[in-house]
Amino acid sequence: MKEKILIYEDDKDIIILCKTVLSQHGFETESREVCENIFDDIESVVPNLILMDLWIPGIGGEKAIDMVKKNDKTKHIPVLVFSANSDIEEIGIKVKADGFVKKPFTITDFVQTIRGHLQ
Repeated sequence: MKEKILIYEDDKDIIILCKTVLSQHGFETESREVCENIFDDIESVVPNLILMDLWIPGIGGEKAIDMVKKNDKTKHIPVLVFSANSDIEEIGIKVKADGFVKKPFTITDFVQTIRGHLQ
């Protein structure tokens, strides 16, 4: 069975790029442009990993990651901060994310980072 990646991103071009790259590397993807219903999304998608944009509309990526990591039912799911923010690493540590993908990224680094967090 393919591993599922749930992408939270509001930039449609980035969503298309990520979905294309990840599907070419054997992953199944779902995406959302807001994260207000993150627990419903997780329940319906059952992702193996979540990519979370920090500047996603609504509650924002930081709060969404914090919620996922504080919930006993979801804290085991790897969550990667996904942003162009220059403080991405510090923000990731603060919200207890499992790692980060800094935009812009190379396809090789993107795929390797995701695979590394799925092992």
